[in-house]
This record gives sequence, C-alpha cells and structure tokens, in this order.
Amino acid sequence: MGLSRHVVCAMSGGVDSSVAALLLKRRGYRVTGVFMKNWDSLDETGVCAAERDCADAHRVCQTLDIPFHQVSYVKEYWHEVFSYLLKEFEQGRTPNPDIICNKYIKFNHFHKYAVKTLGADAMATGHYARSSQEDEEVFQQTNIAPSTTLFRDRFEIRNPARLYKGADDFKDQTFFLSQIPQETLRQTLFPLAGLTKEFVKKIAAEAGLDHVLMKRESMGICFIGERNFENFILEYLEPKPGNFVSIEDGTIMGTHRGWFTLTLGQRARIGGQKNAWFVVDKDITTGDVFVAPTTNHPALFRDTLGTDRFHWVAVDPPPELIRTKMMECHFRFIHQMPLTRCTVTLNTNGSVWISLSEPRRALTPGQFAVLYRGEECLGSGRIIQLGPSEFTPQRGRERLAGAAAAAAAGQLKEQPSPEPAG
Repeated sequence: MGLSRHVVCAMSGGVDSSVAALLLKRRGYRVTGVFMKNWDSLDETGVCAAERDCADAHRVCQTLDIPFHQVSYVKEYWHEVFSYLLKEFEQGRTPNPDIICNKYIKFNHFHKYAVKTLGADAMATGHYARSSQEDEEVFQQTNIAPSTTLFRDRFEIRNPARLYKGADDFKDQTFFLSQIPQETLRQTLFPLAGLTKEFVKKIAAEAGLDHVLMKRESMGICFIGERNFENFILEYLEPKPGNFVSIEDGTIMGTHRGWFTLTLGQRARIGGQKNAWFVVDKDITTGDVFVAPTTNHPALFRDTLGTDRFHWVAVDPPPELIRTKMMECHFRFIHQMPLTRCTVTLNTNGSVWISLSEPRRALTPGQFAVLYRGEECLGSGRIIQLGPSEFTPQRGRERLAGAAAAAAAGQLKEQPSPEPAG
C-alpha cells in the first residue's frame, strides 16, 4: 500500500528534515526531497548559506537513494515575507518572519508545487509537531479541493485537522505553525511527531548522516545570520534618527538611528551611559524611543493585549468561544516561553482581546499571540494593541499621592497661628 503513496519532503540540509525523509522511506512511501531557496545573499563569511544547505540536502537524498529537486522562492519571499517585514518595522512593530514564511512559502507555494507539479499525495516537513490525522487520512485528502462557494462544506468544519504539540516539549514547533492553512495541514505529514531531538540525532548517527548531524543548529532570523541586526535593517530602510527618552522623567538620554532597529525589552545601547537602559515603548510620530533603567521595570509588564483577525487552525473558533464570546486557555508570544493562563474575548470582527493571569514582560506589537488548549495549538493572531503597563497605575498613584501631599501642605499654611497664651 505504501509504495503507491508519493510524499514530497521539504529538505533544509539539517538533521530534522533529513531524518523525516529517512523515516518516510522506511514506512514504504515513495519519497522525493525538495530544497527551497528563499534568500540568496551571502552570509557574514562571504559564503552563500543557501548553496551550502542545498548541497547538504542533495547529499542526504543521494544517501537515501531518493530523487532530489530544488525550487526557488526568492521572488515570492521578497514580495510576501520580507516586504511585509519592512512595513511592520516602519510601523514600529516587530514581526516574526518564521511564522510568516511558513504561512506563505512552505505551506502555500511549496505545498502547491509538491501536489500539483510533482504529483505528491502528501507533503512532509521535519517540524516537531503532530496532526490529528493518521497517515491514511492525510492521503485521502488529495482529491478534496478547497471550496469555491460562499459557504464552506459543513462536513469539513465538523472534522477539521487539528495541530498538536510534538512529543519533545522543548523542541515543539507548533508556535511557528500557528498560521498554517487548514487545507495544507490536511495534506501534511510530520514524521518527527512522536520523537525527541536526541532520538532524532541517534537515528541520523545510525544512518550515517554525519554531515548533517554535526551541523550547528540554525538560530535567529534566516536571512540575517550572525550579522548585527541594526546594520542589516539599515541596508533596506533609511535612517530616521530620534531620541532615547527616559520613561520616568522625560530626560533625553541619547540618540538612535531609527525606531525600527529596536524592539521592546531589548537593551538600548546609549552612548555615554554607564548603566543599562531598556526599551519600553516607541512613538513613531516623534521618533522617540522610551527607555527605563532596569530590565524588570514596571513599564515593561502588561497583562492585556489585542490582536487583528485571529487565525484558527481548525477554521472556526472553538464552540465555547462562539457561544459565550469568552474562553479560558493558554498563551505565549515567544517560542519556548512558559505558557500563561488567559481569558480570550472574541470580537465581532474576528479579532480577540486576551487578558493574562499574570503580567508578561515585553509584550510586543507585531509578534503573534499563539493560543493553546491542552496539547492543541488553536492558532494565532498578530498583536496590534497593548493594554496599560504596570507603570501606568503606579505613576498615577504617585501623582495622586503628590497632589494629596501638596494639598495637605496648603491646608497647613492656611490654618491661623495659635494665639499666644495670656
């Protein structure tokens, strides 16, 4: 049965996708490996990292004796991912390129290439994530075309594919898949779903895939590498100098080259300042970047946020949320950060308002609010609004106390002096 199933596996040249392809072949599927080229500039050492990774992926396919293809999405990445990132930076937000790349490139363009061009029955990736579907259910989705009518097929709504955390809680990558389209998830296999990273490395070692096993795991934004972010982004956006302003008293502490080079929570490198200051807010109309003198300053902590239209992996919001407009679940906006209990309120335009059980540091517009219920990743929405920080009520209390003290002092002055004793 397996021999008739054709699976196209996304190959990055790393150990995870290599082992994913190996496991698919061991299951008896006809596997094709495909390397995607999304960015074509040289890295900080003057080497094209994409060419190096492509060569590694090709070598893996030769070892596994499976066909290898490469496809370029450089143009699509520029227009649909990188241009979006630049616009977000200019608006003072901090976007997440990995989530956007998965949504528009890997689980859209690549999926169509695998199914329509290469004739795959399913696609596969090396993500540490799990689908609610068994393999055979995935293969049965091949002939289900997306609905072109105004209303969706109610059967599909009742039986959506769901996205669950992988077995390795530390490596779980559902955060990065939280914007995946339902129609693509229904045709995707995750061979590493039930494995830990250590076991994947063991499989690679036993299979003789040493050249990918020894590679250092890629971290950070793929197209920046280890280069300085500020210098990189200023290659694409014109410098817009502004002031670093103390959030506490409005003192100008120094200058910066553009608010888009900075994100909330990071240390602000201010010339002439011995002590560390941290970014707590930005005003793109004036160019001011507000800073605070401690990494855990109250201005960095908030417990409420709002998103744009929320993307539910299962297409529709959970029934409880539809029915009552409120739901309790868990939240994170950074990969691997501890999950935080929250209450979600559904707005009429499909956006959500999220109230956290405890304040979190550096909630950042442009990042994605990802929601979980148990092991299920429900989806995500881009953070576009923040509630007041802990510093706001604190400053209000201080002002009230100051006003009360001033009033008390005024009353003492107005009181008549006691008459001298006769």
